[in-house]
Amino acid sequence: MAGTGVFAEIIDEEVFKYYSEGEWMKSSSGKSVAIINPTTRKTQYKVQACTKEEVNKVMGNAKGAQKEWAKTPLWKRAELLHKAAAILKEHKDPIAECLVKEIAKPAKDAISEVVRSGDLVSYCAEEGVRILGEGKFLTADSFPGHERNKYCLVSKIPLGVVLAIPPFNYPVNLAVSKIAPALIAGNSLVLKPPTQGAVACLHMVHCFHLAGFPKGLIGCITGKGSEIGDFLTMHPGVKCISFTGGDTGIAISKKAGMIPLQMELGGKDACIVLEDADLDQVAPNIVKGGFSYSGQRCTAVKVVLVMDCIADALVEKMKASIAKLTVGPPEDDCDITPVVTESSANYIEELVVDARKKGATFCQEYRRESNLIWPLLLDNVRPDMRIAWEEPFGPVLPVIRINSVEEGIHHCNASNFGLQGCVFTKDIDKAILISDAMETGTVQINSAPARGPDHFPFQGLRDSGIGSQGITNSINMMTKVKSTVINLPTPSYTMG
Repeated sequence: MAGTGVFAEIIDEEVFKYYSEGEWMKSSSGKSVAIINPTTRKTQYKVQACTKEEVNKVMGNAKGAQKEWAKTPLWKRAELLHKAAAILKEHKDPIAECLVKEIAKPAKDAISEVVRSGDLVSYCAEEGVRILGEGKFLTADSFPGHERNKYCLVSKIPLGVVLAIPPFNYPVNLAVSKIAPALIAGNSLVLKPPTQGAVACLHMVHCFHLAGFPKGLIGCITGKGSEIGDFLTMHPGVKCISFTGGDTGIAISKKAGMIPLQMELGGKDACIVLEDADLDQVAPNIVKGGFSYSGQRCTAVKVVLVMDCIADALVEKMKASIAKLTVGPPEDDCDITPVVTESSANYIEELVVDARKKGATFCQEYRRESNLIWPLLLDNVRPDMRIAWEEPFGPVLPVIRINSVEEGIHHCNASNFGLQGCVFTKDIDKAILISDAMETGTVQINSAPARGPDHFPFQGLRDSGIGSQGITNSINMMTKVKSTVINLPTPSYTMG
């Protein structure tokens, strides 16, 4: 059970503690925040509602600990990260249990997320040693008009305190994707978990605690974003923000000031299917891409743009794949589980109702029980329907029939999002040309959009974010360049 065994110290009287100064603490506010189980719609866990004073203390500790941590040899930082990764994997079951109960993630996917997170931390440790162990040596005479009288040594140094804010859908994986690069680069880390997913994050932080990182280096603040969110993101102690989530990120970017920002804010990932595509490959690929974890993924297929001449055939094959999906509680490893909150389910329903009013073809009967929405394919969707542009973040997938590749590219590029896209075709030349024309951070050829492997670059355009993620890019983003220039005296003798 969560909060028992090795994790017993992170909970007190049914309220999970926050993490500061290397210890698990109760907030002086005396208040807690309830975490609602999406399946039962009852309170599953409670976490501390931290105060601004506690935020200040965590920030101060992180700033102080970072100065010493930056002096720690790179191999020692990597060693601790490897240790944390091993502990994380060792305790995958109780952490996965939290994911099942907090965010209704299917049990097998919850285990996979924790294991993947451990792998990410280990890879990050190795990659950090490679990247940060190298520098540059420049000579002045490589630029016109200069003699060889200056040497420049270029290295990467840490930024300071990194604020990490992961989303509910992958709270552990997207937390460690920020934590590990920050720590290997010599930064300290303050984590603000999402409400749904906070307890899984606290268990994950405890794995780093057990690994023996210095006190104060890692802090984890829980509470309502409405009360401490702005205070955290605008805190003068923060030198970098890595955020994954929704529209909140745009507001953060406007307030954060002159610090590096790494933001991934959602997508309306378009899938373009050409006439020559292998529909037996395409249909299950799109269904998995669109409905995995009930469509609650920024990289889920959000709109299918299919050539009209093959649309009937593709829709029939997709309907057959959808019919095989299991629907029910996450404990039963169902493919479709309840969406995270009632308000999310209500929003998805709004989009469905709008599509019905405007004449979309329902390939299945719309069915909802509480937060559980059955998978729904909407055919003959037109651009005047909200579902054509808005991100449902649920198990509803629109199909738009197109008459040309250009029409599909235009729809993709007209979106305010630009995270990922994909194209299915046997013609690699066409695929590359379409990829070049699609204004998205990543284009997948003959596969649905996906984040990962975790060392691949991951970024979006427009409202999908700024900066680039992926292990290597994150390490580079969480450092700054330092130059040391050696000025040599003019020799008073002739070399020869």
